[in-house]
Amino acid sequence: MSRSYVALFGCVLLIACLGTGSAAGAPTGASIVEIYPNTHHPDNAGEYVVVAFPAESDLAAFSLADGETSTPLGTETVSGTVAFSRTPETTREMVEYPVYELPERFEMAQSGETIRLRRNSEPVDEATYERAPDGERWILADDGWEWRPRGATEFDARDLPAERATAFSLPDSPETPIETLRDADERLYLAGYSFHSERALESLIAAHERGVEVRVLVDGTPVGGQSKAEAAALDRLSAAGVEVRVFEGSARRYRYHHPKYAVVDDRALVMTENWKPAGTGGESSRGWGVVVEGEAVATELAAVFEADAGWEDTAPWDRSLAGTLVEADPPDGEFADRFEPTTAEVESVRVVTAPDNAEVETLSLLSEAEESIRIQQPTIARDHAFLEAAVDAAKRGVEVRILLDSSWYVEEENRELVRWLEDQAEAGGLPIEARLVDSERFEKLHAKGVVVDDHTAMVGSLNWNANSVENNREVALIVESEAIAGHFATVFETDWEDGGGGRPSLPVGLGLGVAAATGGAVLVGSRVLRFD
Repeated sequence: MSRSYVALFGCVLLIACLGTGSAAGAPTGASIVEIYPNTHHPDNAGEYVVVAFPAESDLAAFSLADGETSTPLGTETVSGTVAFSRTPETTREMVEYPVYELPERFEMAQSGETIRLRRNSEPVDEATYERAPDGERWILADDGWEWRPRGATEFDARDLPAERATAFSLPDSPETPIETLRDADERLYLAGYSFHSERALESLIAAHERGVEVRVLVDGTPVGGQSKAEAAALDRLSAAGVEVRVFEGSARRYRYHHPKYAVVDDRALVMTENWKPAGTGGESSRGWGVVVEGEAVATELAAVFEADAGWEDTAPWDRSLAGTLVEADPPDGEFADRFEPTTAEVESVRVVTAPDNAEVETLSLLSEAEESIRIQQPTIARDHAFLEAAVDAAKRGVEVRILLDSSWYVEEENRELVRWLEDQAEAGGLPIEARLVDSERFEKLHAKGVVVDDHTAMVGSLNWNANSVENNREVALIVESEAIAGHFATVFETDWEDGGGGRPSLPVGLGLGVAAATGGAVLVGSRVLRFD
């Protein structure tokens, strides 16, 4: 989806999710294209309005008004897209446009209002917004007005060539991600939600010591707090000279940095599992992962890493950033290896990112299904567009099967979803089924994957809920390959045959509280369990 700004000509009414923008006819065609009313700075310094002037215009004829105050725009002659601010020095640090100082005081309401552009006191354009989220811009995109965090990326997903790929599952193949890290020769960029894998840590330090460029980026404020194990791991990496950065502070572009990937030379590793014993260590979760060999895919994923690690909402790791550290329950599961990794040629790969393009790409994938859709998710929001698209596919005659987690903290809501889907299937005669997993081969289902028509697989960190799709940084790959899709279909079928009941394992403790982020966190007594 294109994110470019558009100029307004004539009389246009635009309606978007949280407000409206409109233009009244004017000879100049000048229009408001962006408003930033709620900054991260003291006294809201840096707030600005961006106006597009298609033709050379004398600012002396123009003014901005908000219903309470009005200010002229200046005396210069301008053309193109320019910003206006009462604190231009601060604004220039945030935008690429020329910035002009407003000659009179003009403060925008964070609670929402209408900003009007006038020429010789006649209306030229106006834009209305409701309550302004902290640090987000109200911008005019191709499909209307929308809030977008300042500094947010605008990656498009596209078909990329690749030589081959290796599909693997967890807990069966914990050696695959570690061996991928160990093979680094030139660069190793690792991104995650959390990190405290001893084997991954040792691989990163060893790569750094042999001259590989090693960089790490993780979330600085995960749900439930940062664990002591993770803080110790990041300390060791930093002390060894590895560049470690964390998402933190009030200027965060994303609610959580939740992807699980690595760029290793010209390979891209993307998983559903976190860099910790329960995930990549193979000691708890059912997960999916894929390693793609291909310069184009690695370059695309490296660009995501660079964009995320290089902005002002990340900082070098320092123990003081962690706040209060928590104890996390160490996993102790031992599971037999059943599924060997599958290496095969691929037709194409798409790098999917949230919030940039994940919604569009996932809906497109589901809408193009002709025969079958297999879905594995820890849990799914009943009102989410992805589930609606899956039900719509069933209405077209596509066989849809959904496998959900049966862990105690999601069992009740997942059983309710299964019952609801059963009702939909019965009422409409739809070929759609859902189950809770019940397996002795892993502790919980944490995979976030889709297999369509036994030909296309989507693997990554994307949960099927609004927070993950709209607010988090997430990364997934869509891989076109019968063999790769077949690997995950086989894993799915085996897990499906084990489903139908659900094996809750409620830990001993008093007082339960659940917080939702991507998965969430559970407070048991004074300890935090995380299911992210």
